[in-house]
Amino acid sequence: MFQFEPARLEEQSTAIDAGDGLFRQASAHRENANIAQGQGTAVIVSTRGRPDIVHSLVKQLAEQTRPPEHIFIVASTPDDVALLDQSQKNLTVRIGRPGSTFQRNDGLLLAGSHYANIVFFDDDFVPSRFWLERMAHIFETRPDVAGVTGTVLADGTRTEGIGLGDAKSMVHIHDLDQNHGDTLHQHFAYGSNVGCNMAYRYSAIRDIVFDEKLPLYAWHEDSDFRGQVERRGLFVKADELWGVHLGHKKGRHNGLTLGYSQIANAVYLARKGTVPARFLYEIATKNVIANTLRSLRPEPYVDRRGRLHGNLIALADLLRGRLAPDRILEL
Repeated sequence: MFQFEPARLEEQSTAIDAGDGLFRQASAHRENANIAQGQGTAVIVSTRGRPDIVHSLVKQLAEQTRPPEHIFIVASTPDDVALLDQSQKNLTVRIGRPGSTFQRNDGLLLAGSHYANIVFFDDDFVPSRFWLERMAHIFETRPDVAGVTGTVLADGTRTEGIGLGDAKSMVHIHDLDQNHGDTLHQHFAYGSNVGCNMAYRYSAIRDIVFDEKLPLYAWHEDSDFRGQVERRGLFVKADELWGVHLGHKKGRHNGLTLGYSQIANAVYLARKGTVPARFLYEIATKNVIANTLRSLRPEPYVDRRGRLHGNLIALADLLRGRLAPDRILEL
């Protein structure tokens, strides 16, 4: 069994079997706060069911104007990474537990304290070739900024999806424009497609983890993570960072479980207090209304009736006092 010790862990850590070949240490405090600051940038990508898409992303990262010092790909099955050259320098591939929060946490533990900046990209995100260079510059020049996200030029999750070739063309055209702004937007709305492209100073997240009580697709896990980081510094949206989110439908979970998570995760995080309750209430209400109305004539690429069914089960569980994010594992 492969084992790793990215840094000294506190005595309260507990061992968790993370799946095929990955043995992780989980702790309320991953690293001692006084360890030496790492250097450079690590990119963490969780992937499931999209071997061609994640293969393309790894190639795009190598073409960045400032490539990352290391890329960590955490997959659910060997098939997810079948197209990757696992002998590639500065690339680590691991098979872990399925679910966004699990996989991202496994990536964090693999990265340890060795890097100054930690970037999370969805496997179906196409970044500007300047993304990593400009992100690093923001952190170098703005010590008050703890985390940053960019502008999503087009979001395929809201449509039938965007083809990889079309996405690359959009990003390339935008990259040629020299008149981009460099504004950093503070206190922008939660949601905002943050999870597909976000970066943090390691020093700001050294003892923060993604909440593993949010399984599978982990609805709102990025908002929960952001909320914890904002207690330590600014989280900003940068005009000079951009990309396209393909919204690739392969590898996503069914409508029933997502619909349940739309309610259960919102209630859970409102009680936890890391995400503004008003935002959670509003987005959950909008989800239920949209699923109800569009279930009459659903889009061919969205399981509206499944989502609505999940919403209703969650609301019934809320009334019964048994609502919990991880109940989707039983559905």
